[in-house]
Amino acid sequence: MSRDVRIEDKPRVFVRELHLQFIQSYAKDNHGFEQIMAEYLRMSGLYWCLNALCLLDSSLDREQVRQFVLSCQTNTGFSPSPGHDPHLLHTLTAVQVMVLIEREADLDVKAISDYVSSLQVKSGPLKGGFRGDMWGEVDLRFSMCALSTLSLLKNLEAVDTEAATVFVKKCANGLDGGFGSRPGSESHAGLVYCALGSLSLLGRLDVVDADLIGHWLSERQLPSGGLNGRPEKLPDVCYSWWVSASLSILGRLHWIDKKGLRDFVLSSQDEEEGGFADRPGDCADPFHTNFGVAGLALLDDRVNPVLCMPNNSITRLGIKTQILI
Repeated sequence: MSRDVRIEDKPRVFVRELHLQFIQSYAKDNHGFEQIMAEYLRMSGLYWCLNALCLLDSSLDREQVRQFVLSCQTNTGFSPSPGHDPHLLHTLTAVQVMVLIEREADLDVKAISDYVSSLQVKSGPLKGGFRGDMWGEVDLRFSMCALSTLSLLKNLEAVDTEAATVFVKKCANGLDGGFGSRPGSESHAGLVYCALGSLSLLGRLDVVDADLIGHWLSERQLPSGGLNGRPEKLPDVCYSWWVSASLSILGRLHWIDKKGLRDFVLSSQDEEEGGFADRPGDCADPFHTNFGVAGLALLDDRVNPVLCMPNNSITRLGIKTQILI
């Protein structure tokens, strides 16, 4: 039987105001030791904080956010903070942030699209996949980053979409229905999300066995109500997003106990200082706070399950993501 955690049997209240204070506190100090040591996470951290705030109907100083994002733009993609190398992950989060503050018009669509296109593998067994950066690592996560970036820029035709579809299919594991980071790799819920998200953006969910994948995903729920990423692992609040969003894309979110999941997520919040941890009793952080808030928003149908952004942001851009019924 999979390992699990205990949660207290008591009524749970979503402490919204404390979560707002917790998130906003991270925007006040850009020069402290912890902030400097975590420079490689700064763009991601900005997305985590801003996305959670938007889902909570709040925001940050938009001009300050815009200036920071543009300061991270190289002559190709975006870096995590000024002076660092560009990467597909940070390019995606930069675009997401600019959409969230409604300043996507300030982005150089052609330059970003050319950068993303340059990272697609053009030949060999990994053809159609994407390298994360100039150093060449190919991973299914980077396919999701590339396709999400181009979809938000409304320029998906900048890459070979058929080859991208073939690469995603190669990462599938037929026995359990899951997906790995590369062909032959172990199935993992985070990679299932990347596969389904990529196929949704490509309009190719027809190539998956929704029932087989849905069954494997639903088995990720433990008696506590929490979800894990693979068998025999502890539940983690971030999988309240990766697993639930995947099931939502497949039209099978009802295959898990939503109340049990909600109780687990709420039990992982810091009821004194705000924020969410990975599981009850641990320290809160912006990463788990974003995905905890997003997971709860998904249960209320307020967030796009493919792009992990508020529905109103995606609707404003006129972007449609494929969802199975």
